[in-house]
Amino acid sequence: MSDFRNDGYARPAPASLDMSVDAGLRAFMLGVYNKLALGLVVAGALAYVTGNVPAVQQMLFAVGPDGRVGLTMLGMVVQFSPLVLLFGSMFFMKNPTAGGVNLLYWAVVATIGAGLGLLFLRYTNGSLASTFFVTAAAFGALSLVGYTTKKNLSGMGTFLIMGVIGLIIASVVNMFMQSGVMYLIISGAGVLIFSGLIAYDTQRLKMTYYALGGEQAAMGVATGFGALSLFINFVNLFQFLLAFMGSRE
Repeated sequence: MSDFRNDGYARPAPASLDMSVDAGLRAFMLGVYNKLALGLVVAGALAYVTGNVPAVQQMLFAVGPDGRVGLTMLGMVVQFSPLVLLFGSMFFMKNPTAGGVNLLYWAVVATIGAGLGLLFLRYTNGSLASTFFVTAAAFGALSLVGYTTKKNLSGMGTFLIMGVIGLIIASVVNMFMQSGVMYLIISGAGVLIFSGLIAYDTQRLKMTYYALGGEQAAMGVATGFGALSLFINFVNLFQFLLAFMGSRE
């Protein structure tokens, strides 16, 4: 349940995107990517534990007589916790601080990571590894596009976010329909939408840096929200790619 956009760090965009890349911008972006990378490591470790350690696995996931993998009550709580945390932050973090955003980030990373253990029960380890590396390569290329392009991508942001909402609705409908064809269509759309969001959010982070004018407190908040948005984009792109690259257990 990580299909959610949290835009709490947005600031007015500069009029021009033709900006010189200075040391401050590099340090800011490096801080975002370092936090993102550490978050992916933590999420991956938690997913491995919940998906492979029997005592933990049985608390969250259940395998039915037909071989289908489902969720226990605790597993459902874990799966929906990221969504609750993100929606809750919209109401309880009206004036976010760097510490508060940092706490939100790691709470979301931990709950999403724990829920991803389900993938170890559905896909082979080899396909999970290969899909992760493809996702990482795609993420790097798309983020580079967003960082270096001088074309303003803000116009497509609204359409991408509407697309995310459409994906959520379609996914909920397909939970009842159980249509394999619809699942592939949703997955294909998800790959396109979250690919666009990676480039869009990267550029938005760059514009945010210049809009903040070096205000340290706001920069700390922007770093946390930026890492959170990119983390959610990465995880969703990974999961949608699994529909095409993942080999079932």
